[in-house]
Amino acid sequence: MPGSSTGLNILVIEDEKKIAHMVQGFLENEGFKVGVAHTGKEGLDLARQGYFHLVVLDLMLPDVNGLEVCRLLRRESELPVIMLTARSQEMDRVVGLEVGADDYITKPFSLAELSARIRAVLRRAGAASATVEENKLIVAGDISVDLEKHQVHVGEKEVFLTPTEFNILALMARHPRRVFSRLQLLENALGEVFSGYERSIDTHISNLRRKVEKDPSNPRHIATVFGLGYRFNP
Repeated sequence: MPGSSTGLNILVIEDEKKIAHMVQGFLENEGFKVGVAHTGKEGLDLARQGYFHLVVLDLMLPDVNGLEVCRLLRRESELPVIMLTARSQEMDRVVGLEVGADDYITKPFSLAELSARIRAVLRRAGAASATVEENKLIVAGDISVDLEKHQVHVGEKEVFLTPTEFNILALMARHPRRVFSRLQLLENALGEVFSGYERSIDTHISNLRRKVEKDPSNPRHIATVFGLGYRFNP
């Protein structure tokens, strides 16, 4: 039963019943509690009940597509989302990250890798919401990052980041002017390194700039160091 006090609850939104039940069985064997929805609307209804800690979301659904489901969820909560897609084009993955997915995995996929991704995203979400240092507040220009409350303000306005975005910003803000490579951001901010996913950092950086920079096309704080990576300028 979703909402049980033991274990972590995962919602799988997947219209292919064979895949959904295979994922459900594997994750339950891994110790998770799993709910399954086969349409976008059903998945949204379940997600909004507040029982779940993470959503595994298929991109191609028969009613409301996965991108729209993710977009709606992100407007309402910070519930972590891992997107599944059968498509191999990079643009589909980029769009998924842009609408708020924390990670993505392409079909066909290894169930063991999916489980590892889920655990990595849950760790990031937990780390982002936990107290890193008591009363720790980073202020850089008009940006303030409260590590204890998991809040970011630009001026007087609070901006809402995904757990992945928050971890990236917090890591960079704690080490101003230090250049981080994409691999370093994956390893230190996200907790895992998956070969071939370094470029996903670019999308997260783009999302961050849209949320915290006055002029995202000419960023003041989150700077690109060409050929090396990214740097936070306080």
